[in-house]
Amino acid sequence: MEVLVRFAPSPTGQLHVGNVRSALLNWLFAKRHGGSFILRFDDTDRQRSQKSLADQIIDDLSWLGIKPDRIEWQSKRAALYDAAIEKLKSMGKVYACYETEDELKRKRTRQLNRKEPPVYDRAGLLLKPEDHKKMLSAGLSPHWRFKLERKKAQWYDMIRGEQFIDTSSLSDPIILRQDGSYLYTFSSVIDDMDMGVTHIIRGEDHVINTAPQIEIFKALGGQVPDFAHHNLLSALDGASLSKRVGVLSIPSLRDEGLEPEAVARYSVLVGTTETDLNEENIDNLLPTDKRNSGISRSTIVFSQSELMTVNARVVHQMEYEAVASRLENLGVQGGEQFWKAVRTNCSTLSDVVKWWRVITGPVRCRAGFSEEERDILVKACDALPEEPWDEGTWDKWMEQIPGIIGPGKRKLLAPMRKILTGLSYGPELRQLLPLLGKRAVLERVEALRGTW
Repeated sequence: MEVLVRFAPSPTGQLHVGNVRSALLNWLFAKRHGGSFILRFDDTDRQRSQKSLADQIIDDLSWLGIKPDRIEWQSKRAALYDAAIEKLKSMGKVYACYETEDELKRKRTRQLNRKEPPVYDRAGLLLKPEDHKKMLSAGLSPHWRFKLERKKAQWYDMIRGEQFIDTSSLSDPIILRQDGSYLYTFSSVIDDMDMGVTHIIRGEDHVINTAPQIEIFKALGGQVPDFAHHNLLSALDGASLSKRVGVLSIPSLRDEGLEPEAVARYSVLVGTTETDLNEENIDNLLPTDKRNSGISRSTIVFSQSELMTVNARVVHQMEYEAVASRLENLGVQGGEQFWKAVRTNCSTLSDVVKWWRVITGPVRCRAGFSEEERDILVKACDALPEEPWDEGTWDKWMEQIPGIIGPGKRKLLAPMRKILTGLSYGPELRQLLPLLGKRAVLERVEALRGTW
């Protein structure tokens, strides 16, 4: 049996790192098992779904390296849903209801006040044919609910293990709105059946949906897929990431200069001890028929600082060939030697601009120098080796320093860094020297001597 999975976002908002977690786990699972990955837009919400947002989702997934094997739109599949609900009507598995949202809200409030579970009371099942005629003649359109069997639903979850939900504790789900549009609980099942989805990997916020969906699968004679519900990412205050999507959306992270590999690594590996996406840790994380996933069941708090740490690690590992054209677009022309010298001091690729300015100058150093530091700098720079310079130049120079300034050559490092870069940190000086050249080094020393 070929593995077939799907990622079904609603094009009513932007993707964030929580959504990406589901997308990547599905895509990696498909590729690991030689299967297929479907991007299926849940665009049955006619008022909120936007083509521009769907296009953005496709672009964001592509940026992350996810190439769907095919793309589907639920809005184009209404005939399939119509046929399925008619079949359920003929089986007596669905029923019409006419309550408004306000009426349903009042019912739930009364139940809660009586300390009763807020479960729909199945008032629609008590309506007689003449009641339906009366409602329809009054211009009311029904919404339709699926009649749950009110018994225990059981499945083996590839992440959470054995699961049991008693559907008597749930309201019969609305599957068709008054405006004729279908809800996710229903349309998703019909699509999964029609497309032959074998595994459903999604967030644990969908666990409660699984029980009624299993009943719909069985009512329509469909093969129930295997389920895996992964843990979720939340904001620091415990709110879902969707409520923070403005700052955590994929477009905003792209604008901040984050690398797609970093976002992918963080989204998949957050909460684990792994730092890289490779075959070994993917095998440990992804569920199989024989073994549960290695993903924790605990909710994980999203950390911007952790994401930035991952991004810095990715940047530090990037080879020059992978960034050459991007450096050129940033106006940086230092070549491979420059990139290797500064990359471990960059959290994002755009940080390289700062170091290019350090190399090309001028550098303004506002930090003061003691009289001893000034004396050390002048004496040391008078002993600079002749060019051409390479990374071995620093060692040749340092060999001479004790004889010039006395023991303790480390006392030269801090003032030399400050005078060359204007900063107290940065790339190794042995790498900076050949990038600057003797003339630039002497010019920077001379430029500051006038301020002493």
